[in-house]
Amino acid sequence: MLKTDKKEFWFVVGSQHLYGEEALQEVKSHAEELVEKLNEQADFTYSLVFKALVTTTDEITSIMKEVNYQDQVAGVITWMHTFSPAKMWIPGTKLLQKPLLHLATQFNKEIPWSTIDMDFMNLNQSAHGDREYGFINTRLKKNNKIVVGHWSNKVVQKDIKNWMDSAIGFIESQNIKVARFGDNMRNVAVTEGDKVEAAIQFGWTVDYFGIGDLVEEMDQVTTKEIQETYDECTNLYEMELGNNDPDFYEEHVKEQIKIEIGLRRFLEKGGYTAFTSNFEDLHGMKQLPGMAVQRLNMEGYGFAGEGDWKTAALDRLMKVMSNNVDTGFMEDYTYNLAENNEYIVQSHMLEVDPTLANTKPRVIVNPLGIGGKEDPARLVFDGKAGTGVVVSMLDLGTHYRLMINKVEAETPTEEAPHLPVARVIWKPYPNFKDGIEKWIQAGGGHHTVMSLALTVDQMKDWAKMVDLEIIEIQ
Repeated sequence: MLKTDKKEFWFVVGSQHLYGEEALQEVKSHAEELVEKLNEQADFTYSLVFKALVTTTDEITSIMKEVNYQDQVAGVITWMHTFSPAKMWIPGTKLLQKPLLHLATQFNKEIPWSTIDMDFMNLNQSAHGDREYGFINTRLKKNNKIVVGHWSNKVVQKDIKNWMDSAIGFIESQNIKVARFGDNMRNVAVTEGDKVEAAIQFGWTVDYFGIGDLVEEMDQVTTKEIQETYDECTNLYEMELGNNDPDFYEEHVKEQIKIEIGLRRFLEKGGYTAFTSNFEDLHGMKQLPGMAVQRLNMEGYGFAGEGDWKTAALDRLMKVMSNNVDTGFMEDYTYNLAENNEYIVQSHMLEVDPTLANTKPRVIVNPLGIGGKEDPARLVFDGKAGTGVVVSMLDLGTHYRLMINKVEAETPTEEAPHLPVARVIWKPYPNFKDGIEKWIQAGGGHHTVMSLALTVDQMKDWAKMVDLEIIEIQ
């Protein structure tokens, strides 16, 4: 369920009629070859399509209108091959409602000094055209991306690819629907937020449901369906009985499977791509959702605990941007303050995302000290190592703020035999002391989304697209 619609990006090259029809045909030929080679070489997740050579206001405006209208188009990449007078771009650029990348490149990689003449200079003047085009985007206050360098360069290609993922995030953001089962955890401040403003600024739909609505769906799940999923789990995970009676263990694991199937059906029927739960609101349920949530996370659903709909939506957004690789909901729990080895232990009561698992998950049934329900089944594992990004969304009353911190995750090396939940550990940049202090000072929440697949720049690109304040801890 992560993605269903095929997306593409349109490539538009700018020029003018001053240099004649022959020159324009060469510009078009260069653009077509550039797009063909990029699709071959750059390992793009989404296709780049050469759309048009534009030389007039009407052509540009028509293209931008079409970009807005065509659902399969996720954004536009422009190239100023020659000098394209930027007043022509004003009407169309003002209308554009999708992400824009300005590729500051040139067809030739090096200047051919032995043959260069004024014809070459007039035709290949991206350095001239980039300034004119850049000025008008600045004047129009467009939050566009600029990528600089020769189009064959691997770093340039990677920058374009990363921006495409951010642009897909912008498009998907308009489609995110969060189902809240119960309200926010009582008396918690940071999980609150203005849902109307989130709908306006990010496109998010957030709907409330009583927990009985989920229970009603769960009651329709059959014994056969539960058994089939249980058999699947025995092949995927280590089934760790612990001190439990085998019948007791199986019964409690199957209750999580019943929740999982009911949740999935409820979300599918309503078109929801993210959801929240709350351990204070479990009337009619035997267990707090644990393994059920984790398995839905693996499919690409966004999630956050305690009714935190902002983080659930952010989780879904980042899963789409990362293709659901190494990305999931997190919560700051406890510090290791040993000198020269300070780090934060991340976990949650149950629902740590298995896309971050470094070890094969074990299915554990263990008491949960809150909620007053049966012992829930959950997947337990140690998290992956790598350089990643941690992101938190805040509502400050006057505006939303996106907190971003680069982190270095490490796979735990010490056993934790009495900790029946998954664990992830990381060290924040620039260092533990400054990273923690700056995060707290700026109001960063304890609920986050962590990704080892996305970068700080990708999250900043998305934030710019939705006019969101950014605080980068560095």
